[in-house]
Amino acid sequence: MDAAMEDAAAQSEREWDGGSGGADAVLGLAGAGASLSLCYHEAFGPHDELILLEAADDLLPDLLQGRVTVRGRPEEEAVLCTPSATYAMKFVGNSNSVFLIPPGESAAPTLRPNGADGDDNVASATDAVASIIKVASGNIELVRTAPRLDKLRKLLNERRYVLDEDLGSDVQHKGLYTWQDLCELVQASDGELIEQLSSISAVEIDGFWRMVDDSSANTILDMILHNSVLHDWSLNSMPENDVLDVMESDGFMRKIVTHCLNRFGTKVEKEARGCWSLDERRVCLQFARRALGAGKMKLENFMDKWERSIPSGMRADLQMLEGEVLCEKLGTETWVHTFSVADLPLAPAERFAALFQERPKWEWKDLQPYIRDLRVPGVSSEGLLIKYTRKTQPSADAEPIFTAR
Repeated sequence: MDAAMEDAAAQSEREWDGGSGGADAVLGLAGAGASLSLCYHEAFGPHDELILLEAADDLLPDLLQGRVTVRGRPEEEAVLCTPSATYAMKFVGNSNSVFLIPPGESAAPTLRPNGADGDDNVASATDAVASIIKVASGNIELVRTAPRLDKLRKLLNERRYVLDEDLGSDVQHKGLYTWQDLCELVQASDGELIEQLSSISAVEIDGFWRMVDDSSANTILDMILHNSVLHDWSLNSMPENDVLDVMESDGFMRKIVTHCLNRFGTKVEKEARGCWSLDERRVCLQFARRALGAGKMKLENFMDKWERSIPSGMRADLQMLEGEVLCEKLGTETWVHTFSVADLPLAPAERFAALFQERPKWEWKDLQPYIRDLRVPGVSSEGLLIKYTRKTQPSADAEPIFTAR
């Protein structure tokens, strides 16, 4: 729980901790005709530091054990984060009066809520009276929401890791972010933040979370492939220790090499020792990005360049490029260009806006790779399509076309 929240709660508790709130008497009310007298507590006031929070039962353990944080900058709408989920915080006004009564035994009244002081409003010493500390005008509702992760990529793109960089002084740490920095700046739970860091292939280097520059990643991948030929390593079972030792002798940091092995492959066990198997799709995709680095190309020229660049034994297939490359017909020729889902916004409204800016009309086979990663709690993919697109289908057997709503 945030320190500010804890301090406010502690201060408020000290103000009315006189043991005479009467909440115990309220909790003890039973039966349809049960009633209780009310009076103002001596510390009655607006108490802006106190806000009612409505929470589902499954959230109570995290709330009561202090495993929640409120995240957001002053200019952002705050969210509440548990270790694994993010919730929007929405204030809802009350149509009826809601009284906040502190804990403790009831006491004789001093001032009634209606301000009257007639004989009918004076209770005997034996009356149970609850003391009101605040009248709440509403409460905060928690609504499960998608984490706001677009900011994470923007932050890490400020300064990508490049080979042989020097971080020798504090001045050179500008544009770098620790885990604590990211927790303070990005509105997502710890679990969601970790998952996204893995998704964008970020790595912690010297205490800072970084994305590796594409040119540096290409250099390391090329050296791994080069050494696999020199040392006769199978691309499906490269011995981890041998790879790291050789790459380190070539001047590459072991942690960055391990990161690139994880980015382009999978760790496997072979004969009781750790090995790495390079993933054909991930490696071929990296070479496809390189081939298209100069911009739009004719499909046949691209395929020729791509197939000649990939490692021996791997096979290039256009299906590997779903969500990464778009094809378009210009006259009798087909052209391709880079359009990566990883570069698109994560918020659905902004994602669909970017897609329809790229193309006013989409066939489902082209659109689906660009929206299948969208996750909105309580909303299906079909629901997102209904909200943000219009679907037309000239005939029953025709491919549906999606346009902006």
